[in-house]
Amino acid sequence: MLENKKVPVNRIIPFSSVDGPGNRTAVFLQGCNLDCKYCHNPETRALCIHCGDCVPGCPTGAIFWEEGRVRFDPEECIACDQCIKACTHNASPRIREMTAEEVFREAADNLPYIRGLTVSGGECSLYPDFLRELGKFCKKEGLGFLLDSNGYYDYEADEKDLLPYIDGVMLDIKAYGEEDHRIVCGEGNQNILKNMRFLAECDKLYEVRTVVVPGLFSAEETVKKLSGELSEYIRKGRKIRYKIIAYRPMGVREKYKDFRSPSMEELKALEEIAREEGMEDIVLI
Repeated sequence: MLENKKVPVNRIIPFSSVDGPGNRTAVFLQGCNLDCKYCHNPETRALCIHCGDCVPGCPTGAIFWEEGRVRFDPEECIACDQCIKACTHNASPRIREMTAEEVFREAADNLPYIRGLTVSGGECSLYPDFLRELGKFCKKEGLGFLLDSNGYYDYEADEKDLLPYIDGVMLDIKAYGEEDHRIVCGEGNQNILKNMRFLAECDKLYEVRTVVVPGLFSAEETVKKLSGELSEYIRKGRKIRYKIIAYRPMGVREKYKDFRSPSMEELKALEEIAREEGMEDIVLI
């Protein structure tokens, strides 16, 4: 049965003010279908292959062998990250297999203090059945429900089954140009742009995000062309935020840490481009 289907949960943050409007519980799932060079959570990309390299270095025994598989006891974990450092597969052994009901029950402890749930990753849309089920729980309790997604999932094909249970998608657009996008994360972006347009038309596009990495791709082209497209929906009455984010090296894989962080002047110049193209709600981070 669907309600018994478990997904790999990397972590649950009870209170977050950066994953949508108001105070929210943020759920991070394990696994991603892109390989962004500047990924700040590279340990969420892959699933554990149970090689066991992480077991010997765990100081508390929170990571251990059981029946030929690596297991995790969150009660014993002190979040020292030794297991993350030991893993050579962009994975994390600190995973809990949970159903949508189990995730919601954990979040429900904070119901008086949160406006909703946001599911992120990795890439949350790898688990659409889980999202649908969790969205139903949220709707029943009157909680908001947002997805933080790279946009690769075909939201249009799932319009009737998934979209009714979500309030919106926070969409990461790595770069507008096809080749620039391949440079950033190894894949093209035609499906992502298609999903952006579809979600905007359905009024399910809460936010678009672009991380600015000087020298990696053309941020000016990306901001200009994305803003030009999104402003068409703004004129139709859609409320879409554009979040322009400065690259920072924290958490990034060692071989990609040499990228430069943009200055505030560079970000403000991009903000001006977005406003000239018709965007209104712009946030610089």
